[in-house]
Amino acid sequence: MTAPGAWAGHYLDGQRAARRPARVTPAPGGLEIAVEGDGRRWWPYAEIRQTSGFYAGEQLRFERGGELPETLLVDDVGFLAALRAVAPGPTRAFHDPRTRRLRGPLTLAAAVATVALAAGLYVWGIPALAAVAAARVPLAWEIALGEAALEHLAPAARRCEDPGRQRRLDEIVARLTGALPEPRYAYRLTVVDHPLVNAFAAPGGFLVVFSGLLERAESPEVLAGVLAHEIQHVERRHATQAIVRQASTGILLAALVGDVSGVMAFGLEGARLLGDLRHGREAEHEADREGMRLLAAAGVDREGMLTFFRGLEEEENEAGRHGLPAYLSTHPAPGDRLQALAVLAAGAPRPGAPLLPGVDWRDVTRICAGRRAAKESGQ
Repeated sequence: MTAPGAWAGHYLDGQRAARRPARVTPAPGGLEIAVEGDGRRWWPYAEIRQTSGFYAGEQLRFERGGELPETLLVDDVGFLAALRAVAPGPTRAFHDPRTRRLRGPLTLAAAVATVALAAGLYVWGIPALAAVAAARVPLAWEIALGEAALEHLAPAARRCEDPGRQRRLDEIVARLTGALPEPRYAYRLTVVDHPLVNAFAAPGGFLVVFSGLLERAESPEVLAGVLAHEIQHVERRHATQAIVRQASTGILLAALVGDVSGVMAFGLEGARLLGDLRHGREAEHEADREGMRLLAAAGVDREGMLTFFRGLEEEENEAGRHGLPAYLSTHPAPGDRLQALAVLAAGAPRPGAPLLPGVDWRDVTRICAGRRAAKESGQ
């Protein structure tokens, strides 16, 4: 201590790395800091936070301000007792050195409690928290995850690119998304050249249809039924919830507290997980139900969705035989789902204008023809 009531310390202004000697005097309302060669400063207790000095041998550190705070360093732990003696009320937020002997056991107890909490979350809490966490996942993360999933599960070398035919498919997507009350995403449809009769949706609005499904679709209304189902998976964030549920507890907690950097670090791992995910029964029923309502809102014939799911029911035993990830295997379509969809379809008004009037639908389904011809010619 340099003088009665004053304590030796060092001051940093937050702008330069150099620290300057200072004398610190506790007062009832705050700290008076006399900086060597730079006058005096007044720090009200309400604006001060202690950031170091909680353990024996650790230098006391106090900060004031935002991203580049002013800093005060004091070596003598007796300074904390002096603060409490001068202003016992305002300084209660600062560390009480009398509790240091308990800090080790308390830290150990906190670590044990953290492990127990993590275990409880894994067993009981994660499924319940996944929906809450998914709702807090930043939109930018969902889009980045969707892009990573598209690269991983639908590589560019397998995509069919034909601007004219793609424009017709985009018209179907636009008809459906235009009926969404509050669309969150800019939906993009990609066709992959593969005989699998299926489609899937990745977070962020990425829709993927395999050529096997497209070429089998008897009409644009059949494809619209599939897309309406997949769009609802995206809108309801089913894949995002499933990924968060499968991810580490750290990712779950990062999503809950809005830690964008922690969640973004999960990108590619999440894309790989997406390849192994299969939506649960409840999510599938919700996508069926809301997809049917989306068709009604868009004025599209609901029979297309029923036609598609009838076909899936017939091929239910073929699911998973193509060697692709389970998420991409054929959606099971048990009879109770078809029955529920039929009830919804029967209660809806008749559709308005047909999709793609005057367009040769069979020609649109040949969107992969150019890619195949180029491949056969060795280009």
